[in-house]
Amino acid sequence: MDTENKICSTEQLLAPSSVTLTQATIYWLKLGFISFGGPAGQIAIMHHDLVEKKRWISEKRFLHALNFCMVLPGPEAQQLATYIGWLMHRTWGGIIAGCLFVLPSFFILVALAWIYMAYGTVPAIAGVLYGIKPAVVAIVLFASYRIGSRVLKNMLLWVISLFAFVAIFVFDVPFPVIVLAAGLIGYFGGHISPKHFKAGGHGGVKKNFGPAIIDDDTPTPVHALFDGFKFARVIALGVGIWLAAMAVLLSQYGWDHTFTQMGWFFSKAALLTFGGAYAVLPYVYQGAVEHYQWLTPIQMIDGLALGETTPGPLIMVIAFVGFVGGWVNQVFGPDAVFASAFIASAIATFFTFLPSFILIFMGGPFIETTHGNLKLTAPLTAITAAVVGVIVNLTLFFAYHVFWPAGLDKGLIDWFSVLLAAIATFAIFRFKIGVIPVIFSCGILGMSWSLLT
Repeated sequence: MDTENKICSTEQLLAPSSVTLTQATIYWLKLGFISFGGPAGQIAIMHHDLVEKKRWISEKRFLHALNFCMVLPGPEAQQLATYIGWLMHRTWGGIIAGCLFVLPSFFILVALAWIYMAYGTVPAIAGVLYGIKPAVVAIVLFASYRIGSRVLKNMLLWVISLFAFVAIFVFDVPFPVIVLAAGLIGYFGGHISPKHFKAGGHGGVKKNFGPAIIDDDTPTPVHALFDGFKFARVIALGVGIWLAAMAVLLSQYGWDHTFTQMGWFFSKAALLTFGGAYAVLPYVYQGAVEHYQWLTPIQMIDGLALGETTPGPLIMVIAFVGFVGGWVNQVFGPDAVFASAFIASAIATFFTFLPSFILIFMGGPFIETTHGNLKLTAPLTAITAAVVGVIVNLTLFFAYHVFWPAGLDKGLIDWFSVLLAAIATFAIFRFKIGVIPVIFSCGILGMSWSLLT
């Protein structure tokens, strides 16, 4: 027994051997299929695998990268994977890690969206969808609570959240305006009263899991050193790719076409995802449902529910939005609705995630070179506080369409949906039951109720 313990201790003291790009690719592909649980769950999986088990990166460097990703717009878990892939294997390592984090979710969600559009009226499937809508109300409510409990640490942040709620609920202020206003309040407030804008954030290093390939004192790789010329080149290349893609859509279809407008709309949405996917949902709703009418409010709720059941970042709900928009508009004609929907979904996904790659490749070298504290925490804290108010509005919006499916003026409340939402809320808040078990349970109950009534 003593010999075995000595062997284990020796192995713990030895840094793991270097990892090839092929080995890393296999891991990133696996991660793309198992990354359930939203950002918190995905980050926990990466921490367990890359910091504790494989020791590809030390916890200090892992948290340093995570804190950078937290202040960027976009899905932080996907950006963290991109960052670590880039740090280990240069640009292609980052591209592979970031893409494989998304692609499994994309194809799974496209398949679910196709089933939804083609067979959504089949009684059994319609019953499942009927049951998961109340679960979505509970999930979004819990999201507002979880973010709020982490961020709303003082009365000033509560006031910002309240004003954001009133702005979007009463005055229908566009989400980008709310984000800009909150960011400015945080920027100036951080200088006037820094103590009111301290983020909850991620704590410091707690454990030492042994030497890592990229350890605390490992020199920054040459490719990760900041260089003004490389910085400008990344900007030029990233903007060039975006312009080229938009130019193709514009030349082929014109500005007012569905595909072109999706490219433009989701590019803007990508830069507004401060606070996670739930934060950008109101903006997606305002644009995709109200302005462009690519899908209905109920379809938006169904899309969010399907997105909750798939691996990958929750912002992948945009793939569902694009799919339904392409299906409804039948860009390639009634005989090729799936092709229209698939291309639209791919466009939405491409333009949503392109900025994430650009931001990582731009900012990564600066962060790795300085290893200093980020100075954007005050604006981020204010924006996240505003996001809490926006998500509460989103909860009310979903609840309205689920509990009064025929409209409030009809006065017919769906009591079974109210009951399911109450059960789901109790299960999530009281017993900490995961999102996927809640959705599947509500789906089964909804199907059973629909078939029996």
